[in-house]
Amino acid sequence: MNQEAVKIQKTGLLGKILLDLNLITPEKLEITLKEQASLDKANMRRLGDILVDLGFISEEDLFNALSLQFGLKYLKFSEFPKVVPAGSYPTVKFMKQYKFVPIGMNDTVLKIVISDPLNEYVLDTLQSFTDKSLEIYLSSEKDIMEAIEQFFGSNVQMTSIMEGMREEEAGEEGIELHEDVHHLRDMAFEAPIVKLVNMLITRAVESRTSDIHIEPFENNVKVRYRIDGALTDIESLPRRIQAAVISRIKIMSRLNIAERRLPQDGRIKLRVSGRDIDLRVSTIPTIYGESIVMRILDRGTALVVLEHLGFPEDILKKYKKLITTPYGMILVTGPTGSGKTTTLYASLNDINSPDKKIITIEDPIEYQIDGINQIHVKPQIGLTFANGLRHIVRQDPDVIMIGEIRDLETADIAIHSALTGHLVFSTLHTNDAPGAVTRLLDMGIEGFLVASSLIGVLAQRLVRVICPKCKEPFKPQQMYIDKIEINEDITTYHGAGCEECRSTGYLGRTGIFELMVVDLEIRQLVLDKASSDVIRQKAVSKGMQILRECGWQKVKEGVTTIEEVLRVAQEGL
Repeated sequence: MNQEAVKIQKTGLLGKILLDLNLITPEKLEITLKEQASLDKANMRRLGDILVDLGFISEEDLFNALSLQFGLKYLKFSEFPKVVPAGSYPTVKFMKQYKFVPIGMNDTVLKIVISDPLNEYVLDTLQSFTDKSLEIYLSSEKDIMEAIEQFFGSNVQMTSIMEGMREEEAGEEGIELHEDVHHLRDMAFEAPIVKLVNMLITRAVESRTSDIHIEPFENNVKVRYRIDGALTDIESLPRRIQAAVISRIKIMSRLNIAERRLPQDGRIKLRVSGRDIDLRVSTIPTIYGESIVMRILDRGTALVVLEHLGFPEDILKKYKKLITTPYGMILVTGPTGSGKTTTLYASLNDINSPDKKIITIEDPIEYQIDGINQIHVKPQIGLTFANGLRHIVRQDPDVIMIGEIRDLETADIAIHSALTGHLVFSTLHTNDAPGAVTRLLDMGIEGFLVASSLIGVLAQRLVRVICPKCKEPFKPQQMYIDKIEINEDITTYHGAGCEECRSTGYLGRTGIFELMVVDLEIRQLVLDKASSDVIRQKAVSKGMQILRECGWQKVKEGVTTIEEVLRVAQEGL
């Protein structure tokens, strides 16, 4: 028989409790009450929420006061158990909707943590769900949602799937990898394989992963995620399911599952956690089977603005002046994964207006921008960068963005477009800004054409940002201190490692930049076909900040570490 429903009673007014705890002053309480009174019924908010939003108290202060008001113990996430006992619990959707999470169960008691203990509907529903007594604790929505993910999210489901597969594997000896195509197709559609692949993708999307690597070795198949530019081991799959997993991904990306000797490229479009996701899939044959890398492109990601990319103020001012020039070519350079495309999109978004026609040709389209015509190249039907560009210039554009200059033909058309009154953006793979000039010359472009069309080159790298949750002062090894090029004493920081950053010490990335504006003196050096070193010296003498200098500034500001700058920007850059 169900227990009698739990009723939570208030034991005082929140405002008085906060005053008694000296957490607010009477003046602050009066301001908050007036703010609450000004709200209409449809937008009514609780006093505690308004106090937090106004910055009068912290969220922790609020819940400590609510703990006294309701007579319930307040738990922070660090005080939650690491796992919950196996049992029959409400659905994850129901937990997320009503902001509660079970944290334990025994023969007579179900322990739950809730953010709103006055929600009688939730308590009544839970009481009807179980024949146990409810033991209620209080916590914030953020901590509860984090606990739901830890206890019942994709990681737990992944573990369950893998344990099931390992049990099957233990019961079968001497299994060989199946080579029969029909059998592989059948295996690829089996429920455990489908669940496993879906879970690998879902887990990657939820953890800010940019690339999923599935790599076969002699005894297992490694799954690694690239998070904030660094690869992390995630899972080790049994060898016996390698062919089925690879086949499943190849079927999803419309690749030939019978072809295992040649590299293949494909795409997957799917919806994950309510977001539209594109995956670029690449396979290559290795001695132990096919290796797969899936690049994740989140089409639902909000477009980043230039101000949020990490530009130093002076470089941003110069770059913004460049991108408002009516014609000429601007190149963004750097290795793969250095954020070039994001910078180009942010640049286009900055100058996008009804009086400009902007056309892009890309492979693939990573962001969709309202008001801009975007073309996806399709070499298999003859729509290449070069061929597409020829037609773009007949569309009367003001601004053209080319995903990448890969060959002489594309470079030639891009430069001539810049010379005939268009503003052209593109990317190149070079180590620094001056190197873009010599790269174009090496392609076969005449020096006078480069000098006449190129107005600026932006080189960039991405450095990981120190996790704000576990950031602390830190003295690095002397070998690193000796390399830093700052002539003053500074305090350096690092991340000690916490759950928020997965114990890496870093959370997110920001850019470091090197902007070379092509003025008359630089243009003359280009005409003279000077080396990149000579061009670089001239640019530095005219005030160009090199990549490492920009990186040292981020170290000085406590944004990143010395090791990160040394990792992404080699000496001299």
